[in-house]
Amino acid sequence: KHETVEGYRRYFSQIVGFFVVEDHILHVTQGLVTRTYTDELWNMALSKIIAVLRTHSSYCSDPDLVLELKNLIVVFADTLQGYGFPVNRLFDLLFEIRDQYNETLLKKWSGLFRDIFEADNYSPIPIANEEEYKIVISKFPFQDPELDKQSFPKKLPMSQSVPQIYIQVKEFIYASLKFSESLHRSSTEIDDMLRKSTNLLLTRTLSSCLQNLIKKPHIGLTELVQIIINTTHLEQACKYLEDFISNITNISQVSVHTARLYGLSTFKDARHAAEGEIYTKLNQKIDEFIQIADYDWTMSESDGRASGYLMDLINFLRSTFQVFTHLPGKVAQTACMSACQHLSTSLMQMLLDSELKQISMGAIQQFNLDVIQCEWFPPYYDDDDYYYYITHCAE
Repeated sequence: KHETVEGYRRYFSQIVGFFVVEDHILHVTQGLVTRTYTDELWNMALSKIIAVLRTHSSYCSDPDLVLELKNLIVVFADTLQGYGFPVNRLFDLLFEIRDQYNETLLKKWSGLFRDIFEADNYSPIPIANEEEYKIVISKFPFQDPELDKQSFPKKLPMSQSVPQIYIQVKEFIYASLKFSESLHRSSTEIDDMLRKSTNLLLTRTLSSCLQNLIKKPHIGLTELVQIIINTTHLEQACKYLEDFISNITNISQVSVHTARLYGLSTFKDARHAAEGEIYTKLNQKIDEFIQIADYDWTMSESDGRASGYLMDLINFLRSTFQVFTHLPGKVAQTACMSACQHLSTSLMQMLLDSELKQISMGAIQQFNLDVIQCEWFPPYYDDDDYYYYITHCAE
Protein backbone atom coordinates (compact mmCIF):
# COMPACT_ATOMS: atom_id res chain seq x y z
CA LYS A 1 0.00 0.00 0.00
CA HIS A 2 2.79 2.45 0.96
CA GLU A 3 4.60 1.79 -2.33
CA THR A 4 1.37 2.33 -4.28
CA VAL A 5 0.72 5.69 -2.57
CA GLU A 6 4.31 6.77 -3.19
CA GLY A 7 3.90 5.79 -6.82
CA TYR A 8 0.83 8.03 -7.16
CA ARG A 9 2.66 10.85 -5.38
CA ARG A 10 5.60 10.67 -7.78
CA TYR A 11 3.22 10.51 -10.72
CA PHE A 12 1.38 13.69 -9.66
CA SER A 13 4.58 15.49 -8.66
CA GLN A 14 6.16 14.96 -12.07
CA ILE A 15 3.05 16.27 -13.86
CA VAL A 16 2.82 19.29 -11.55
CA GLY A 17 6.52 20.01 -12.09
CA PHE A 18 6.12 19.91 -15.84
CA PHE A 19 3.19 22.33 -15.96
CA VAL A 20 4.69 24.68 -13.36
CA VAL A 21 7.74 24.96 -15.60
CA GLU A 22 5.50 25.55 -18.64
CA ASP A 23 3.59 28.24 -16.75
CA HIS A 24 6.86 29.87 -15.65
CA ILE A 25 8.15 29.93 -19.25
CA LEU A 26 4.84 31.44 -20.37
CA HIS A 27 5.14 34.31 -17.91
CA VAL A 28 8.87 35.10 -18.04
CA THR A 29 9.48 34.77 -21.77
CA GLN A 30 7.90 36.39 -24.79
CA GLY A 31 6.63 34.28 -27.66
CA LEU A 32 8.33 31.02 -26.60
CA VAL A 33 4.99 29.45 -25.58
CA THR A 34 1.43 30.75 -25.65
CA ARG A 35 -1.58 30.35 -23.34
CA THR A 36 -3.38 28.49 -26.13
CA TYR A 37 -0.50 26.03 -26.35
CA THR A 38 -0.38 25.35 -22.59
CA ASP A 39 -4.19 25.01 -22.43
CA GLU A 40 -4.20 22.47 -25.28
CA LEU A 41 -1.31 20.63 -23.66
CA TRP A 42 -3.16 20.56 -20.33
CA ASN A 43 -6.42 19.33 -21.87
CA MET A 44 -4.61 16.52 -23.65
CA ALA A 45 -2.73 15.56 -20.48
CA LEU A 46 -5.88 15.82 -18.36
CA SER A 47 -7.73 13.31 -20.55
CA LYS A 48 -4.88 10.82 -20.18
CA ILE A 49 -4.62 11.46 -16.41
CA ILE A 50 -8.34 10.87 -15.92
CA ALA A 51 -8.24 7.65 -17.97
CA VAL A 52 -5.32 6.34 -15.90
CA LEU A 53 -6.90 7.26 -12.55
CA ARG A 54 -10.29 5.85 -13.54
CA THR A 55 -8.71 2.52 -14.47
CA HIS A 56 -6.49 2.28 -11.39
CA SER A 57 -9.22 3.26 -8.92
CA SER A 58 -11.65 0.71 -10.36
CA TYR A 59 -9.29 -2.12 -9.36
CA CYS A 60 -8.68 -0.84 -5.85
CA SER A 61 -10.47 -2.79 -3.08
CA ASP A 62 -8.83 -1.07 -0.09
CA PRO A 63 -10.89 1.95 1.12
CA ASP A 64 -7.85 3.46 2.86
CA LEU A 65 -5.90 3.39 -0.41
CA VAL A 66 -8.82 4.95 -2.33
CA LEU A 67 -8.94 7.70 0.31
CA GLU A 68 -5.20 8.33 -0.06
CA LEU A 69 -5.65 8.59 -3.83
CA LYS A 70 -8.51 11.06 -3.38
CA ASN A 71 -6.39 13.27 -1.11
CA LEU A 72 -3.55 13.29 -3.65
CA ILE A 73 -5.97 14.20 -6.47
CA VAL A 74 -7.39 17.09 -4.41
CA VAL A 75 -3.90 18.49 -3.69
CA PHE A 76 -2.94 17.97 -7.34
CA ALA A 77 -6.09 19.76 -8.59
CA ASP A 78 -5.84 22.64 -6.11
CA THR A 79 -2.17 23.16 -7.00
CA LEU A 80 -2.75 23.34 -10.75
CA GLN A 81 -5.87 25.43 -10.30
CA GLY A 82 -3.66 27.96 -8.54
CA TYR A 83 -1.67 28.26 -11.78
CA GLY A 84 -4.84 28.89 -13.76
CA PHE A 85 -5.43 25.42 -15.19
CA PRO A 86 -9.11 24.26 -15.24
CA VAL A 87 -9.63 21.24 -12.98
CA ASN A 88 -13.42 20.75 -12.92
CA ARG A 89 -13.06 17.40 -14.71
CA LEU A 90 -10.83 16.15 -11.89
CA PHE A 91 -13.50 16.93 -9.32
CA ASP A 92 -16.08 15.21 -11.53
CA LEU A 93 -13.78 12.19 -11.52
CA LEU A 94 -13.65 12.35 -7.72
CA PHE A 95 -17.41 11.86 -7.65
CA GLU A 96 -16.98 8.68 -9.67
CA ILE A 97 -14.22 7.53 -7.32
CA ARG A 98 -16.45 8.40 -4.36
CA ASP A 99 -18.92 5.74 -5.53
CA GLN A 100 -16.06 3.25 -5.78
CA TYR A 101 -14.89 4.26 -2.29
CA ASN A 102 -18.37 3.67 -0.89
CA GLU A 103 -18.46 0.24 -2.51
CA THR A 104 -15.18 -0.71 -0.84
CA LEU A 105 -16.55 0.58 2.47
CA LEU A 106 -19.73 -1.47 2.08
CA LYS A 107 -17.70 -4.60 1.41
CA LYS A 108 -15.50 -3.95 4.44
CA TRP A 109 -18.47 -3.30 6.72
CA SER A 110 -20.22 -6.41 5.47
CA GLY A 111 -17.35 -8.41 6.96
CA LEU A 112 -17.51 -6.41 10.19
CA PHE A 113 -21.25 -7.07 10.54
CA ARG A 114 -20.79 -10.79 9.88
CA ASP A 115 -18.09 -11.02 12.55
CA ILE A 116 -20.33 -9.24 15.07
CA PHE A 117 -23.26 -11.57 14.40
CA GLU A 118 -21.03 -14.64 14.57
CA ALA A 119 -19.62 -13.59 17.97
CA ASP A 120 -23.01 -12.76 19.51
CA ASN A 121 -24.45 -15.13 22.12
CA TYR A 122 -28.03 -13.92 21.43
CA SER A 123 -28.81 -13.46 25.10
CA PRO A 124 -29.88 -10.28 26.92
CA ILE A 125 -26.92 -8.17 28.05
CA PRO A 126 -26.24 -8.75 31.77
CA ILE A 127 -25.57 -5.56 33.76
CA ALA A 128 -23.92 -6.02 37.15
CA ASN A 129 -23.75 -2.40 38.32
CA GLU A 130 -24.30 1.25 37.48
CA GLU A 131 -20.87 1.60 35.87
CA GLU A 132 -21.54 -1.20 33.37
CA TYR A 133 -24.95 0.30 32.62
CA LYS A 134 -23.43 3.71 31.85
CA ILE A 135 -20.86 2.10 29.55
CA VAL A 136 -23.58 0.42 27.47
CA ILE A 137 -25.88 3.45 27.18
CA SER A 138 -22.89 5.62 26.26
CA LYS A 139 -22.51 3.42 23.17
CA PHE A 140 -26.18 2.86 22.36
CA PRO A 141 -29.22 5.15 22.91
CA PHE A 142 -31.33 2.92 25.17
CA GLN A 143 -34.09 4.23 27.42
CA ASP A 144 -36.46 2.21 29.58
CA PRO A 145 -37.92 3.93 32.68
CA GLU A 146 -39.22 0.63 34.05
CA LEU A 147 -35.84 -1.04 33.76
CA ASP A 148 -34.21 1.98 35.39
CA LYS A 149 -36.32 1.33 38.50
CA GLN A 150 -34.97 -2.22 38.85
CA SER A 151 -32.03 -2.87 41.12
CA PHE A 152 -28.73 -4.35 39.94
CA PRO A 153 -27.91 -6.87 38.64
CA LYS A 154 -30.34 -6.72 35.72
CA LYS A 155 -30.48 -7.44 32.00
CA LEU A 156 -30.98 -5.23 28.98
CA PRO A 157 -33.43 -6.75 26.49
CA MET A 158 -31.05 -6.65 23.49
CA SER A 159 -27.96 -8.80 23.00
CA GLN A 160 -24.39 -7.54 22.66
CA SER A 161 -24.50 -7.23 18.85
CA VAL A 162 -26.95 -4.29 19.03
CA PRO A 163 -24.61 -1.63 20.49
CA GLN A 164 -21.76 -3.04 18.38
CA ILE A 165 -23.76 -2.70 15.16
CA TYR A 166 -24.85 0.81 16.11
CA ILE A 167 -21.23 1.84 16.75
CA GLN A 168 -20.13 0.40 13.41
CA VAL A 169 -22.85 2.30 11.53
CA LYS A 170 -21.53 5.52 13.08
CA GLU A 171 -17.97 4.53 12.16
CA PHE A 172 -19.15 3.97 8.59
CA ILE A 173 -20.64 7.48 8.52
CA TYR A 174 -17.32 8.91 9.71
CA ALA A 175 -15.45 6.91 7.05
CA SER A 176 -17.85 8.09 4.35
CA LEU A 177 -17.44 11.69 5.52
CA LYS A 178 -13.66 11.51 5.06
CA PHE A 179 -14.04 11.30 1.31
CA SER A 180 -16.46 14.24 1.16
CA GLU A 181 -13.99 16.56 2.88
CA SER A 182 -12.08 19.03 0.66
CA LEU A 183 -14.33 18.41 -2.34
CA HIS A 184 -15.53 22.03 -2.26
CA ARG A 185 -19.15 20.94 -1.80
CA SER A 186 -21.85 22.58 0.28
CA SER A 187 -22.98 21.20 3.64
CA THR A 188 -26.31 20.26 2.06
CA GLU A 189 -24.58 18.19 -0.64
CA ILE A 190 -22.34 16.49 1.93
CA ASP A 191 -25.38 15.74 4.11
CA ASP A 192 -27.10 14.20 1.11
CA MET A 193 -24.01 12.09 0.30
CA LEU A 194 -23.80 10.78 3.86
CA ARG A 195 -27.47 9.87 4.02
CA LYS A 196 -27.40 8.10 0.67
CA SER A 197 -24.32 6.05 1.57
CA THR A 198 -25.77 5.23 5.01
CA ASN A 199 -29.01 4.13 3.37
CA LEU A 200 -27.01 1.76 1.17
CA LEU A 201 -25.30 0.39 4.26
CA LEU A 202 -28.63 -0.24 5.99
CA THR A 203 -30.80 -1.42 3.11
CA ARG A 204 -28.21 -3.48 1.26
CA THR A 205 -25.27 -4.48 3.44
CA LEU A 206 -26.80 -4.81 6.90
CA SER A 207 -30.08 -6.13 5.50
CA SER A 208 -28.24 -8.87 3.57
CA CYS A 209 -26.22 -9.84 6.66
CA LEU A 210 -29.40 -10.09 8.75
CA GLN A 211 -31.22 -12.16 6.14
CA ASN A 212 -28.26 -14.56 5.86
CA LEU A 213 -28.00 -14.79 9.64
CA ILE A 214 -31.66 -15.72 10.01
CA LYS A 215 -31.28 -18.57 7.51
CA LYS A 216 -28.22 -20.11 9.19
CA PRO A 217 -28.89 -23.69 10.40
CA HIS A 218 -27.43 -23.09 13.88
CA ILE A 219 -29.85 -20.22 14.57
CA GLY A 220 -32.63 -21.77 16.65
CA LEU A 221 -35.92 -20.50 18.04
CA THR A 222 -34.34 -18.74 21.02
CA GLU A 223 -31.86 -16.94 18.76
CA LEU A 224 -34.64 -15.93 16.35
CA VAL A 225 -36.66 -14.43 19.20
CA GLN A 226 -33.59 -12.43 20.27
CA ILE A 227 -33.00 -11.26 16.68
CA ILE A 228 -36.57 -9.91 16.56
CA ILE A 229 -35.96 -8.04 19.82
CA ASN A 230 -32.60 -6.76 18.52
CA THR A 231 -34.01 -5.42 15.27
CA THR A 232 -36.75 -3.62 17.19
CA HIS A 233 -34.14 -1.71 19.21
CA LEU A 234 -32.00 -1.00 16.14
CA GLU A 235 -35.04 0.37 14.36
CA GLN A 236 -35.78 2.68 17.28
CA ALA A 237 -32.17 3.90 17.18
CA CYS A 238 -32.44 5.10 13.56
CA LYS A 239 -33.69 8.51 14.65
CA TYR A 240 -30.48 8.97 16.65
CA LEU A 241 -28.45 8.19 13.53
CA GLU A 242 -30.44 10.91 11.75
CA ASP A 243 -29.46 13.33 14.52
CA PHE A 244 -25.84 12.14 14.32
CA ILE A 245 -25.59 13.03 10.63
CA SER A 246 -27.34 16.37 11.16
CA ASN A 247 -24.88 17.29 13.92
CA ILE A 248 -21.93 16.50 11.63
CA THR A 249 -23.21 18.49 8.66
CA ASN A 250 -25.16 21.21 10.53
CA ILE A 251 -28.13 20.56 8.24
CA SER A 252 -31.50 20.42 9.97
CA GLN A 253 -33.61 17.30 9.43
CA VAL A 254 -36.62 19.48 8.64
CA SER A 255 -34.83 20.85 5.56
CA VAL A 256 -36.70 20.14 2.34
CA HIS A 257 -33.47 18.77 0.83
CA THR A 258 -32.80 16.29 3.63
CA ALA A 259 -33.13 12.62 2.67
CA ARG A 260 -34.43 10.19 5.25
CA LEU A 261 -32.76 7.00 6.44
CA TYR A 262 -34.48 3.81 5.34
CA GLY A 263 -33.48 1.74 8.36
CA LEU A 264 -37.10 1.21 9.35
CA SER A 265 -37.80 -0.96 6.30
CA THR A 266 -34.52 -2.85 6.76
CA PHE A 267 -35.31 -3.93 10.30
CA LYS A 268 -38.99 -4.58 9.61
CA ASP A 269 -38.07 -6.87 6.73
CA ALA A 270 -35.57 -8.70 8.95
CA ARG A 271 -38.21 -9.12 11.65
CA HIS A 272 -40.72 -10.51 9.20
CA ALA A 273 -38.12 -12.97 7.91
CA ALA A 274 -37.28 -14.04 11.49
CA GLU A 275 -40.97 -14.46 12.30
CA GLY A 276 -41.47 -16.66 9.24
CA GLU A 277 -38.42 -18.71 10.20
CA ILE A 278 -39.84 -19.18 13.71
CA TYR A 279 -43.07 -20.60 12.30
CA THR A 280 -41.11 -22.91 9.99
CA LYS A 281 -38.68 -24.18 12.63
CA LEU A 282 -41.46 -24.68 15.15
CA ASN A 283 -43.43 -26.82 12.70
CA GLN A 284 -40.29 -28.76 11.78
CA LYS A 285 -39.71 -29.54 15.46
CA ILE A 286 -43.30 -30.72 15.82
CA ASP A 287 -42.74 -33.00 12.81
CA GLU A 288 -39.69 -34.51 14.52
CA PHE A 289 -41.82 -35.48 17.52
CA ILE A 290 -44.63 -36.76 15.33
CA GLN A 291 -42.19 -38.97 13.41
CA ILE A 292 -41.30 -40.90 16.56
CA ALA A 293 -44.97 -41.55 17.37
CA ASP A 294 -45.38 -45.33 17.40
CA TYR A 295 -49.08 -46.15 17.72
CA ASP A 296 -50.11 -49.77 17.92
CA TRP A 297 -53.31 -49.47 15.91
CA THR A 298 -54.33 -53.01 16.92
CA MET A 299 -53.90 -52.58 20.71
CA SER A 300 -56.71 -54.10 22.75
CA GLU A 301 -56.80 -51.30 25.29
CA SER A 302 -55.16 -47.92 25.89
CA ASP A 303 -52.21 -47.30 28.22
CA GLY A 304 -54.45 -45.15 30.40
CA ARG A 305 -52.22 -42.08 29.90
CA ALA A 306 -51.00 -39.88 27.06
CA SER A 307 -48.24 -41.22 24.81
CA GLY A 308 -44.64 -40.46 25.75
CA TYR A 309 -43.83 -38.69 22.47
CA LEU A 310 -46.76 -36.34 22.98
CA MET A 311 -45.78 -35.48 26.55
CA ASP A 312 -42.25 -34.67 25.29
CA LEU A 313 -43.75 -32.52 22.55
CA ILE A 314 -45.96 -30.65 25.01
CA ASN A 315 -43.03 -30.02 27.34
CA PHE A 316 -41.09 -28.63 24.38
CA LEU A 317 -43.99 -26.37 23.39
CA ARG A 318 -44.42 -25.20 26.96
CA SER A 319 -40.79 -24.09 27.24
CA THR A 320 -40.87 -22.58 23.74
CA PHE A 321 -44.05 -20.61 24.38
CA GLN A 322 -42.42 -19.27 27.52
CA VAL A 323 -39.63 -17.81 25.36
CA PHE A 324 -42.31 -16.25 23.16
CA THR A 325 -43.45 -14.06 26.05
CA HIS A 326 -40.62 -11.71 25.02
CA LEU A 327 -42.10 -11.30 21.54
CA PRO A 328 -44.70 -8.71 20.49
CA GLY A 329 -48.19 -10.05 21.24
CA LYS A 330 -49.29 -10.59 17.64
CA VAL A 331 -46.12 -12.47 16.73
CA ALA A 332 -46.35 -14.71 19.78
CA GLN A 333 -50.02 -15.41 19.15
CA THR A 334 -49.45 -16.24 15.49
CA ALA A 335 -46.56 -18.56 16.36
CA CYS A 336 -48.63 -20.41 18.95
CA MET A 337 -51.64 -20.71 16.67
CA SER A 338 -49.45 -21.87 13.79
CA ALA A 339 -47.93 -24.57 16.00
CA CYS A 340 -51.30 -25.73 17.32
CA GLN A 341 -52.81 -25.82 13.86
CA HIS A 342 -49.84 -27.80 12.55
CA LEU A 343 -50.10 -30.27 15.44
CA SER A 344 -53.82 -30.65 14.86
CA THR A 345 -53.30 -31.27 11.13
CA SER A 346 -50.53 -33.79 11.81
CA LEU A 347 -52.69 -35.75 14.22
CA MET A 348 -55.53 -35.75 11.72
CA GLN A 349 -53.23 -37.05 8.98
CA MET A 350 -52.29 -39.99 11.19
CA LEU A 351 -55.92 -41.10 11.31
CA LEU A 352 -56.44 -40.52 7.59
CA ASP A 353 -53.24 -42.30 6.49
CA SER A 354 -54.08 -44.42 3.42
CA GLU A 355 -51.78 -47.20 4.67
CA LEU A 356 -53.78 -47.51 7.89
CA LYS A 357 -56.18 -50.42 7.16
CA GLN A 358 -57.78 -50.93 10.56
CA ILE A 359 -57.96 -49.29 13.99
CA SER A 360 -58.93 -51.07 17.19
CA MET A 361 -61.08 -49.48 19.88
CA GLY A 362 -58.06 -49.53 22.21
CA ALA A 363 -56.04 -47.50 19.67
CA ILE A 364 -58.90 -45.03 19.30
CA GLN A 365 -59.00 -44.62 23.09
CA GLN A 366 -55.22 -44.09 23.24
CA PHE A 367 -55.37 -41.50 20.45
CA ASN A 368 -58.24 -39.78 22.23
CA LEU A 369 -56.16 -39.57 25.43
CA ASP A 370 -53.45 -37.79 23.44
CA VAL A 371 -55.93 -35.31 21.98
CA ILE A 372 -57.38 -34.66 25.43
CA GLN A 373 -53.86 -33.99 26.70
CA CYS A 374 -53.48 -31.40 23.94
CA GLU A 375 -56.76 -29.78 25.03
CA TRP A 376 -55.45 -29.54 28.59
CA PHE A 377 -52.35 -27.73 27.42
CA PRO A 378 -53.13 -24.07 26.65
CA PRO A 379 -50.39 -21.66 25.60
CA TYR A 380 -49.32 -18.88 27.96
CA TYR A 381 -52.31 -16.75 26.93
CA ASP A 382 -56.00 -17.51 26.80
CA ASP A 383 -57.32 -17.87 23.27
CA ASP A 384 -60.29 -19.93 22.09
CA ASP A 385 -58.68 -20.48 18.68
CA TYR A 386 -56.26 -22.93 20.26
CA TYR A 387 -59.09 -25.12 21.45
CA TYR A 388 -60.72 -24.88 18.04
CA TYR A 389 -57.72 -26.40 16.29
CA ILE A 390 -57.30 -29.24 18.75
CA THR A 391 -60.98 -30.09 19.29
CA HIS A 392 -61.50 -29.98 15.52
CA CYS A 393 -59.05 -32.88 15.31
CA ALA A 394 -60.85 -34.71 18.14
CA GLU A 395 -64.13 -34.42 16.31
